[in-house]
Amino acid sequence: MRITRTLATLAAFGLLANPLLAQQTLTGAGATFPTPIYQRWFSEYARTHQVQINYQSIGSGGGIRQFTAGTVDFGASDAPMTDSMIAALQGNVVHIPTVLGAVVVTYNLPTLGATKLQLDGTTIADIFLGRIVRWNDPRIASLNPGVALPAADIVVVHRSDGSGTSFVFTDYLSKVSADWKRTVGASNSVNWPTGLGGKGNEGVTQQVQQLEGSVGYIELVYATANHLPYAAVKNAAGQFVLPTLGSVTAAAAGARLDANTDFRVSITNAAGRASYPISSFTWLLIKKENPDVTKGKLIRDFLNYMVSDAAQQMAGTIGYAPLPKPVAALVRARIRTLTAGGHPIR
Repeated sequence: MRITRTLATLAAFGLLANPLLAQQTLTGAGATFPTPIYQRWFSEYARTHQVQINYQSIGSGGGIRQFTAGTVDFGASDAPMTDSMIAALQGNVVHIPTVLGAVVVTYNLPTLGATKLQLDGTTIADIFLGRIVRWNDPRIASLNPGVALPAADIVVVHRSDGSGTSFVFTDYLSKVSADWKRTVGASNSVNWPTGLGGKGNEGVTQQVQQLEGSVGYIELVYATANHLPYAAVKNAAGQFVLPTLGSVTAAAAGARLDANTDFRVSITNAAGRASYPISSFTWLLIKKENPDVTKGKLIRDFLNYMVSDAAQQMAGTIGYAPLPKPVAALVRARIRTLTAGGHPIR
C-alpha cells in the first residue's frame, strides 16, 4: 500500500515516467560517419520522449546487412543501397538523409606544426594506390611550396570493414582519377592496393594518432575531436578548400532533387569555388511499410524530430552541416508517406 501511494504521488507531480512509454525501444545499426550526432540525438530524444534508441556503430555495410536481414528497426549508411539491394527487399526501403558531413584526409606529421597540407585528387589517389611512398615526393612538394616536408615513408591507413566513409572517399577518387576508377573503383569495401586497416572511423583515427608518417581518411568530427590535422583539397573549380560547415553546404547546393527523388545522390567533387570535394549526405534506411504499427509510429515520430530545426541546428554545433532547407522540406513530405500495418501512420 505504501509503495502504491508513493508511486501515485510521484506520478501526480510528473516525477515518474509513464511505464509504457519508458519501455519503448528502437534498434538501429550502421554508419560510424554520423555516430556522434546520432548519439546526441538519441540521448536527447530519450530524455524528452522516453523512447530508447539503441544504435550499433558497425559501419555502413553492417547496417545494410542487418536492415536487410530484419534484425534492426532501421539501418544507417553513408553509401546508398544499390538497385539490387533494394530489389531484395521488394522495394520496401526509403533513404532518409539526416545530415551532411565531410571525409577528410588526415595525417600524422608533427614537424609541420600548424601548417595545413594541400593535396589534389590525383595525388591522394596515387598515395592510396601506393605509387607515392614518401612525404617529400616532388608531387606533394609542388602542391605545398615552402613547406619543409619530411623525408619519411608514408604509412597508408584505410578502413578494414564495409564502410560508407570508404564509399564516399572512393567515389570521390573514382571521379578524379581514371587509374583509381579502373583499378580499384568505388564501393563500401574495396581491395586496397596498400596500407593498414582500421575498423570504423574510430579505428582509423587511432591508427593515424599512433603512427607517425601515417595518412588516412575519416569523418571531420573524428579529426576535430581528436585534434588531428587534415588537408585542404583541390576542388573541381581548382581551389584548395578546407572542410567546414560552409564548404560542405556549398557542395550540396548544386544537388537538385525533385519531389519524387529517392535521395540517393552523390555530391563528391561538386562544382563551385567554395565546395569541399569530399562531402556527402548520410542516410537512415527506413521501411516504407512497417508491419509493426507501434514501431512504425515510433520511427515516424523520431524522423520528424530529426528533421526539425532544433535537431538540425544541434548537428551544426558538432561539425555536421544541417540539411539544406529544400531537402529538409522534401524529407518531411516523404515522412508523411510512410505507412504501418497497411495504413497511413496516425
